Amino acid sequence: MTESALTKIIASGDWWSKTINYEIIKGNAIWRFGLVLLVVLAAMAAGRIVQYAIESYARRREEKKGVSIVTLFLKCLSKPIYVAIFAFGLFACKLFLYFDDDEGIRTAIGTGWIKIAKSVGAIAFAYGLFRLVDVIEYYLSRWAAKTATKLDDMLVPVIRKSLRVTIAIIAALFIAETILGAGQIKTILLSAGVGGIAIALAAKDTIANFFGSITIFADRPFQIDELVRIGGHLGPVEEVGFRSTRIRTLQGHLVTVPNSVITNSIVENVGRRQFIRRTSNITITYDSGHTKAKRAVEIIKEILASVPEVNTDPEKLPRVYFSDFNDWSLNIYVSYWVKPADYWLYHQVNERVNLEIMKRFEADKIEFAFPSQTLYVKKD
Repeated sequence: MTESALTKIIASGDWWSKTINYEIIKGNAIWRFGLVLLVVLAAMAAGRIVQYAIESYARRREEKKGVSIVTLFLKCLSKPIYVAIFAFGLFACKLFLYFDDDEGIRTAIGTGWIKIAKSVGAIAFAYGLFRLVDVIEYYLSRWAAKTATKLDDMLVPVIRKSLRVTIAIIAALFIAETILGAGQIKTILLSAGVGGIAIALAAKDTIANFFGSITIFADRPFQIDELVRIGGHLGPVEEVGFRSTRIRTLQGHLVTVPNSVITNSIVENVGRRQFIRRTSNITITYDSGHTKAKRAVEIIKEILASVPEVNTDPEKLPRVYFSDFNDWSLNIYVSYWVKPADYWLYHQVNERVNLEIMKRFEADKIEFAFPSQTLYVKKD
């Protein structure tokens, strides 16, 4: 349009009509796109209003009645509803556009518009499911808190991540199918089959560790904070994940053990022992003789009988015997079990028993033996 023609249109007063009826795409004037913009803005505003109303209601309900499944649902769905209203607005925009002609470009634009609207709707639906996983996590956490095992507490975040990853994959496939078509998706998936095999071979250790974590959660050979020995590493279990288990050794080191190694190793659960056994050999000198050796055995039995933490069950009674004649000493074998099986309590009990033995032996003039030799030199 030349400058002189534009001047004549403005002068005649028809410039406004000409402007709003100017066709950007044949059959779709500027005013149609103006209505589309208004509908999009209105959908966004309506979505924000609905989101604010839902969140406010959920907050007030929670303040009055506490946390419930209704408030959790409302909180989780407030933002996905905003996206859903925006998707509905995109669907409604098609009513103001003309896409029914046989011309290829307009048909393609119309089809593309519908695909975009469907994709946004799928995103809203997937987003809603993604947020609803929080509701499942909340109730699973309450259930796990009631169980005796702490391993369930570690299982809750694993389930949450698994559900969210599954929802994201399904949503991505649906959106890709909407945009590209089912045939294209099948072609891509089939062509990815060979690549998937190569990836699976490369990630076989990761897959083995994943199934190892499933085995650990199902079999439960240990719980969180229990003292275990795995592959020479002794310490409490801090965390069990998809790939590995973390153990804090008694020296303070953090050891990460792949789950596949745990499932194929001997797991010694030290934390589940009912008692801690102590076996010791107490040696006295040969000068003690028969009387003092017998008295030493009696003293040790009396001491063990007076310690409440020493187990007195019939199958695990303290054992004290004059057992051997060593090269340089008389040997007294001592064995007893400490209950409960607390590692530091075990050391405290041993200290009390040792000090009491020393005290009683000193009172009865019984001497401890230590490695020594006596040499007799013969003179001519």
